[in-house]
Amino acid sequence: MTRAGLGAVVRKELRQIGRDRRLLPMLIFAPLVQLMVFGHAVSFDIDNVDVAVCDLDDSAASRTLARRLVADGTFQPVGPLPDCTRPEQALLDGRADVAVLFPAGLERDLAAGRPVEVQVLVDGTNPTIGRFASVAAQAFLDARAAELQRERLAGLRSAQGFERPVPTLTVQSRLFYNPRMQSAIFMVPGVAAMLLLLITTVGTAMGIARERELGTLEQVMVTPLRPAELILGKVAPFVLVGLLDVVVALVVSSWMFDVPIRGSLLVVFAGTLLYLLSTVGLGLFISTVSSSQQQAFMVGFFVMMPAILLSGFMTPVENMPDWLQPIAWVNPVRYYVEVLRGALLKAAGFRDLGLQFGALAAFGTTILAASIVRFRKRLA
Repeated sequence: MTRAGLGAVVRKELRQIGRDRRLLPMLIFAPLVQLMVFGHAVSFDIDNVDVAVCDLDDSAASRTLARRLVADGTFQPVGPLPDCTRPEQALLDGRADVAVLFPAGLERDLAAGRPVEVQVLVDGTNPTIGRFASVAAQAFLDARAAELQRERLAGLRSAQGFERPVPTLTVQSRLFYNPRMQSAIFMVPGVAAMLLLLITTVGTAMGIARERELGTLEQVMVTPLRPAELILGKVAPFVLVGLLDVVVALVVSSWMFDVPIRGSLLVVFAGTLLYLLSTVGLGLFISTVSSSQQQAFMVGFFVMMPAILLSGFMTPVENMPDWLQPIAWVNPVRYYVEVLRGALLKAAGFRDLGLQFGALAAFGTTILAASIVRFRKRLA
C-alpha cells in the first residue's frame, strides 16, 4: 500500500462529497438539525397531566383535596365533569388523562375516622403517562392520609395532656450525574450515537452504490491502485465526517441541552473511532449487496432500525424480553451509547469502560474485515 495512492483516493472522495449538493448537507447539517429536534422532542419529563375532578361530596375537605392535588403543577385541571356518574367519559373523549372521584360523605367519614375510598381512573393508552399519573395520584393521597393521621395523633396527645414521640421514617436521597433529572441529558448521547450510525452507514453505502450506478467505480478499478488503497480511501472520508459530527454534537449538546462533559475527550474520540469501524464497515457491506442507491438506502434502513431499538437508547436492555437481549449483546450501538453516557456524565475512563471498548474493537474489526473481503470479491 502506497501513501500517495491512498491519499489520492481520499482527496478524490472528499472533493466528490464537497461537490454533491445533496450529500454534503446530509452529512454535516442534517445531524445538527436532527440533534436539536430530537433533543427537544424526545423527552421523558412528564408534567401538566390533565386531570378531571368529580367531587360528589362538595365539602370543605374535598375542595381542599382537589386544590392541593393540582397545586404543584403535576396535574392540570380541565374543569368539572358534566356527568359524575360516568367519570371514564373524560378519558374516552380525550379531555383528561386522569379522572379523580371524591365520594359523597368524604368529610363526614374522615372526621369519624372511617376509611375513605377515592377512585382514580387513568388512561393507559400511553403507558408512560398512565403509570406516572397513577403513581403520582397514589403518592399524593398517601401523603395526605399520613398528614391526617399525624393531626389526629397530635389531637389525642393534647387531650391526654402528655407528649409522646411518634416514630417516623424520612428519606434523604441524593441524585448523582443528573441531579435535575433532565431527560435531555440522558437522551442526547443516545441521539448522537443514532445519528452517527445513520450518517456514516447510509453515506458509505449510498456513496459506493452511486459510483456503481454511474460507472465511475469501474474506471477507478482499472487504475494501478491496490484494492486495499481503494477501500480505505473510500471509507476514510466518512470516518472524518463522523468525527466532525461528534465534535458538532458535543458542542450543541453542551450549549443547548446543558449536557456535561465530565470525562476525558480522549475516551470519547477513542470510542467514536472504534464505533466508526462498525458503521462504515456496515455501510461497505451494504454497498456490496446493493445494485442501486435506493436499494442501499432500503437495506440500510432495514438493518439500522433494529440496531437503534435494541441499543438501550430509549429503554434499558434489561427490560427487553429474554429472547431479545442476546441480540443486544452483539449490537455495537449499545456499547457506544454506554461509552458516551459513561464518559460524558460519569467521567468514566478506559478502565471503567473496558468491556465496552473491547466489544467495540471486536465488532468493528470483524465487521470491517468481512466487508473488505466481500468488497474485494466484487472488485475481482
